Amino acid sequence: MERSIVFAGFGGQGILFAGHVLAEAAMNAGAEVIWIPSYGPEMRGGTASCTVIVGDEPIGSPIVDHPDVAVVFNPPSLAKFGPMVAPGGVLIVNDSLVEAPSGRDDLDEIRVRCTPLAREAGDDRLINVVALGALVARTGIVPPDRIREALHAIVGKKRPEALVVDLRAFDLGMAAVASGTGQLTDRPAVEESATPV
Repeated sequence: MERSIVFAGFGGQGILFAGHVLAEAAMNAGAEVIWIPSYGPEMRGGTASCTVIVGDEPIGSPIVDHPDVAVVFNPPSLAKFGPMVAPGGVLIVNDSLVEAPSGRDDLDEIRVRCTPLAREAGDDRLINVVALGALVARTGIVPPDRIREALHAIVGKKRPEALVVDLRAFDLGMAAVASGTGQLTDRPAVEESATPV
């Protein structure tokens, strides 16, 4: 089985970092993984996205026309990637910055107040890690402990003092979806939040 995830937002929102952590966690879980970053014209403030493909067999192509999941952090990313998500897929939206709904009724649209949750964790820049928690809680694409291990490996080496805050942000993102407080659809929030894609 193969699943594809796109993270997209402004440069500086930690888009590539979130994809890197997910890819590392999936590799450590024994999956086949492709991680493809894409940069806009500016390092910060421009657009950035990355695609992560996770499979249990070698992945045949890095091209994804219709991702199973999109995690979008700003309005331009919703406009671009919202329509591309495969029917029945998952769309995770940073509700702190994106007001408009996707207009899709053939997928699960989960809206998470990423900035307040990141601030509660201790650093309001960690919206990417909050969203990563929401992604894992909703899809079950990797076990949560694999994400925590990847954060230890990636963050703990360079900035061990920041690791506790990252782990807290991840847990708060998971809790928002597990409790149903992060969901905006007409479907039951709690029952569906733990169902894998």
